[in-house]
Amino acid sequence: MTALPRPTDAELSILRVLWSDGPSTVRHVADVLNKSRPTLYTTVLKLLQIMTEKGLVHREQQGRLHVYAAAASAQRTQRQLLRDLLDRAFGGSASQLVMQALATTRASAAEIKEVERLLARRKKDHPRAD
Repeated sequence: MTALPRPTDAELSILRVLWSDGPSTVRHVADVLNKSRPTLYTTVLKLLQIMTEKGLVHREQQGRLHVYAAAASAQRTQRQLLRDLLDRAFGGSASQLVMQALATTRASAAEIKEVERLLARRKKDHPRAD
C-alpha cells in the first residue's frame, strides 16, 4: 500500500469530518468546521480540490453536488503520521515516543490500562530471551 501525502493541519480537520460523518458535501464540511472556528465555504472547497489532487480524498458527483470521501481510514492515516513522527523526532524509538507522550499529557486511568494491555499483548506476541 503506497503512502499518501502527509496532510496539513487544515486538511486533517477536513478529514476528521469525513471520518466521523462519512462522505459529505463541501457545505456539510464547512458547516461542521464553522462550529469550532469561522471557515469560508470557498476555503473548504479549495482545500478539498487540493486534497483530491493529492489523493487524500475521492470526489463523486451526485447530480449537481460533489460528495467527498476520505481516501484512507483514520487509523491508516494516524499510523502513517505516527511512523513519520517516530522516524523524524524520535529516531525510530517507540519507547521514547511513548515516554514523551505520557510525560507531556496526563493520561486517564483507562488510557494507562489500555497502554498496559497493549504492552502485555506485544510481550506475548514477541517474547525475548532475557
